[in-house]
Amino acid sequence: MDSATHPSIPPARSLVVMGVAGCGKSSLGRACADALGWPLLEGDEYHSPENVAKMRAGIALTDADREGWLDRLGNLLQAAPHGAVLTCSALRQRYRDRLRSFVPGLRFAFLQLSEADAYARVASRPNHLFPPSLVASQFATLESPAGEPGVLSLDATRALDTLCQEVVAWMRHGGMALKKDRA
Repeated sequence: MDSATHPSIPPARSLVVMGVAGCGKSSLGRACADALGWPLLEGDEYHSPENVAKMRAGIALTDADREGWLDRLGNLLQAAPHGAVLTCSALRQRYRDRLRSFVPGLRFAFLQLSEADAYARVASRPNHLFPPSLVASQFATLESPAGEPGVLSLDATRALDTLCQEVVAWMRHGGMALKKDRA
């Protein structure tokens, strides 16, 4: 669902590129930020030192671990009144709702990927903050945003340029449904 079926949601102001580890949030976030002329906020850069240490040790974060992080991210989005692109897993609806509470009109581009593909992608990134052993916990935590207002679901295996074009067109259309003329 989106603004077309939820006319009460405000116009798009900022974008969160979301999904599990390995789905391509950083790549798509950078491409969309460049295309929209908005700053990019890499969500992982705003974790507390304690959260970073837990993840590096292969310990999944809890809801309580994420509270301060989500508030930092919400404040950063709020401080960008002309728009920003945030990369953030935003795995649970309550996390997305918390971010929405800071920025009316916040939109989410949800990169969907299979667990096997996510694991392979994360395993191919040496020295990354997030070890492959935590991929399963991401899928266990994920609550699909399907049906939430202001969400565009995307197949993360598609070409980056194609994904970026679709997200940018959607955002320029206010984060509302676009007519698809695909055969």
